[in-house]
Amino acid sequence: MKFVGINLNEPKIMSVINVSPESFYKGSVRNDEKKLVETAVKMVEDGAAFIDIGAKSTAPYLETQIPVEEEVRRAVWAIKAIREQVEVPISIDTTNAKVADEALKAGADVINDVTGLKGDPEMAKVASDHGAPVVVCAHGEVRDFSDPVHTVIDFLEESIVMAREHGIEDIAVDPAIGFLRPEVPKWYEWDSKILANLNALKILGRPILIGVSRKSFIGAITGRKDPAERLPGSLSATAIAVFNGAHIIRTHDVKEALDAVKVAAFMRRFRP
Repeated sequence: MKFVGINLNEPKIMSVINVSPESFYKGSVRNDEKKLVETAVKMVEDGAAFIDIGAKSTAPYLETQIPVEEEVRRAVWAIKAIREQVEVPISIDTTNAKVADEALKAGADVINDVTGLKGDPEMAKVASDHGAPVVVCAHGEVRDFSDPVHTVIDFLEESIVMAREHGIEDIAVDPAIGFLRPEVPKWYEWDSKILANLNALKILGRPILIGVSRKSFIGAITGRKDPAERLPGSLSATAIAVFNGAHIIRTHDVKEALDAVKVAAFMRRFRP
C-alpha cells in the first residue's frame, strides 16, 4: 500500500472504526467481534479504500488516558479480527510507538499519528523498521494565531522532515481539524479557515487527508451538540474539503461521504 502514486483525481475514503469506549462518537465504537467484522466488511462494500482503527480516543478535549497495554490489547484484537476479512489497507490511529509496532505486527499497514511523529520519539523508527506509510497530522505549539494555514504547513513540514530523516517517503498530510484549539480565533473559525484554503497545502507535495466527520467544529457551527446529529454538517464540510483539494476523507459514514466526495470531485474538474 502506498500513498505515493495515489490517483489524486479520485479522492479515497478512509473509514473509521473505534474500539475505544471513550471515543467522542459512540456510534463508531465496536467492542463485539462479530459486529466489528460486519462493520469492516460493510464499509469496504460501501466503498472504503482504507480502514482506520482507533484503540484509544485522541480527542483533545476529552480525558482519554488508558494504559498502553490496554491500547495494545484493543488494537491487536481488532486488527487480527478484520485482517483476513478485508483486503483494503488498515491503518492504526495511535500516538504510541509500542502500539504502532504491535499493530503492524498484527497486520496493520499504515501508521496514523495525530502528533505527526512528534509525540513518541520512537514512532518514526517503528514506521521505518516496518516500511510503513505514515499519516502525519499538524502538531506543535501555536505561536501565531493569525495565520492558521501557514502554521499548519510549518508543522507538517517539520513532520515530513522527521519522516524523511528515517527514510520514510510514503507520507500523507493531515491539517489536524479539531486538534489545534486556540482561544482566539475560536477553534471552529481556525478549522474553517484551513478548510477554505486547503489548496495551500498542495505546496507540500503530499496527498492531503482530512478528518471532519461529526467533529465538534461542526457542532459549534450548526448548534448540534450530539455527534449523532452532525452527519449533514459533516457531509457539507467533506464536500468543501474535496472541492478545495483533499485526496483522502476519513469518515464514520462511508456510503454517505462517498456520494459527497464524488459530487465535489466531479465539480472540482471544472474549477479554473
